[in-house]
Amino acid sequence: MEANTVTGPAKNLLRFFRLMRTSEPIEGIRLEPSIVTFQRKTRDAACDNCEPSGPESSPNAFVTAARAQGVAVDVISERFRFDPDVVAQFRQIVARRAPDVVQTHMVKSHFLTKLAGVRSRYPWVAYHHGYTTTDLKMRGYNQLNRWSLPSADRVITVCGPFADQLARTGVRRDRIIICHNSIEAPVPVSEESKRELKQRLGITDGEWVVLTVGRLSHEKGHLDLLRALTVLRKINPALKFKLVIVGEGPEQARLEIESRSAELFKRVVFAGQTTNMQTYYEIADVLALPSHTEGSPNVLLEGMASGLPVVATAVGGVPEIAVNEETALLVAPKDAQSFADSLHRLSQDDEFARKLGLAAAVHVAQKFSPAAYVRSLIHVYRGLASEAEKAYKSKPE
Repeated sequence: MEANTVTGPAKNLLRFFRLMRTSEPIEGIRLEPSIVTFQRKTRDAACDNCEPSGPESSPNAFVTAARAQGVAVDVISERFRFDPDVVAQFRQIVARRAPDVVQTHMVKSHFLTKLAGVRSRYPWVAYHHGYTTTDLKMRGYNQLNRWSLPSADRVITVCGPFADQLARTGVRRDRIIICHNSIEAPVPVSEESKRELKQRLGITDGEWVVLTVGRLSHEKGHLDLLRALTVLRKINPALKFKLVIVGEGPEQARLEIESRSAELFKRVVFAGQTTNMQTYYEIADVLALPSHTEGSPNVLLEGMASGLPVVATAVGGVPEIAVNEETALLVAPKDAQSFADSLHRLSQDDEFARKLGLAAAVHVAQKFSPAAYVRSLIHVYRGLASEAEKAYKSKPE
C-alpha cells in the first residue's frame, strides 16, 4: 500500500490487522500480516553533493502507526518517480517474506505487483477503492489500474457500482467480490472535550452545526454544499448555523473564495485534518455528505454509528449502506435545492432527526460490524490459499 497518512484505506487496513490479532482464530487460521510501502528519498536543497536521506530516518505517519500496532513494515526506497529499482526491491521483500497471499491497495501497488510477476508464485488479492479523475495525471494512473487489475486472482471492491465498473474494464465477474467497510462502536467523548472543541471552532450556543468530512477535492462536492447552504439561508433566514469542514486538499482556496462571495464566511469553519473525529461527530447536529462519487465511505459509517442524522447524495455505495427516510436522507448529486430542503427539514424537526440518527446507529451496528468484515475477508484468503496449494500439488515432478 502507498500511504503517507492514516486516512481512508490505510485506516481500514490497520483496523483489520488489529481485529485479526485480537480475535480468536477463524476457521483455524491465525493471520500474521506485514506491510510493504513506499517512501521517496529527499535531498537537502542546500547541499547538491549530499546523499539523499533514507526513508527510515523519518518514517511517515502510516509507517509509524503500523509499527506502533506491532505490524512488520518493509519500506521500499524510491529515488524518484518511476524508479526502476523499486521492482527489484519489491521482489526481494516478497521472496524473503514468502507470503501465503499478497494483497495490494492503490494504483502503484497493483501496477508493481503485476510488473514484478508476483502472481506467478503467490495468490494475489487487489483492493479497488474507486477511481478519481481530478487531473490528467490521475486519469493516467487510472489507466495503469485497468491494465493491472484483470490479472489479480480476486479484486475486492466496496460497492456494486464499482464492481460494474471493474467488469466493464476487463476484470472477470467471478473474480470480483463486494465487501463494504466496517465500523467499530464509537468511543464516548467527555463533555469537557466537546466544550473545548466548540470554543476552538467558534461555535456559540444555539448554533446548528453542519459537519462535512473528506478530502477537499472536486468529487467530494463541497462546492455543492456551500450552494445548498446559500439556498438554506433563503429558506430560513433566521436559522443560526455553522458549517464545519474537516479535511484538506486542492479545492480549499476555491472553497474559501466561494464562502466569502456567498457571504457565508462567518458561518464556515475550515478545521483542517484531524486524527480524532469522534468529538466532531459528537458536537454536530447533522452530517452532510455531498459527494459526486463514493464507494463505501468511512465517514458515513462513522457518522451513522455516532447517531448523527445524515443528508447524503445517493451515489456509489451510499444507497447500499443508508436507506432513504429510514436511516438517512438521500438526494441526487449536485442538487442544491434538494440538499437544502433536507437540511432544513432536520433543523426544524428535532424528533425526526433524533429517530433518524438512532435508527442509523442500530443499522450500522447490525450490518457493518468488524467481526463480519474480518470473517468475510479471511474466507477469501482461505479459499485462495487452498486453490494455490491444490495447483502446486497438481504440478508434475
